[in-house]
Amino acid sequence: MRRWWPLVLVWALSGLTGLAQAGSYEDFFSAIRQDQAPALTALLQRGFDPNTLSPEGQCGLFLALRDGSLAVANQLIDLSATAVDQRNTQDETPLMMAALKNHLAEAIKLMARGADVNKPGWTPLHYAAAGGHLNMMRALLEQHAYIDAESPNRTTPLMMAALYGSAAAVQWLLDEGADPSLRNEQDLSALDMALNKRRQDVAERIAQAIAAR
Repeated sequence: MRRWWPLVLVWALSGLTGLAQAGSYEDFFSAIRQDQAPALTALLQRGFDPNTLSPEGQCGLFLALRDGSLAVANQLIDLSATAVDQRNTQDETPLMMAALKNHLAEAIKLMARGADVNKPGWTPLHYAAAGGHLNMMRALLEQHAYIDAESPNRTTPLMMAALYGSAAAVQWLLDEGADPSLRNEQDLSALDMALNKRRQDVAERIAQAIAAR
């Protein structure tokens, strides 16, 4: 029996380690939900990976920005080990969520860390335009965001603004040089989308821009 007890001890300790890791996993996402920076600090100091994915495939930084847990979000952005361009299963990045939620200070910090402004496909500018967030759009263009970026179905930020954003966002994009003549895979332009949504004020602005070209 004596020769087996070291193996039993190793097995027991490995089980305890697994339980501790499982507990840390739950604690990590709980700290994000509750915006508990001290709890997150304790986990990170114990070596917990800040890039761990949730069961839904979301990284902690993305969730913190989505849920408005900005103390935790800033903590993760400042951490050099955090992968700021980590994508979820929908190909979204933390910067895209910051743009959608209009977390301007956090978006600026992400870009300073090298977050990709012009990732292929849907971009942060698409998301900012959909929300009508003028200051966010300005910040993205200052970092050389492509104003006529095309999503996988060739939707542009102007089209997103025409569908969901404000008239001011549409006008700003037009003033900055967005092309109103572009069409997506459904052969719809920004003007078509505004008309389909019965957004007459937006449609008029786009029509005036087309006539002025």
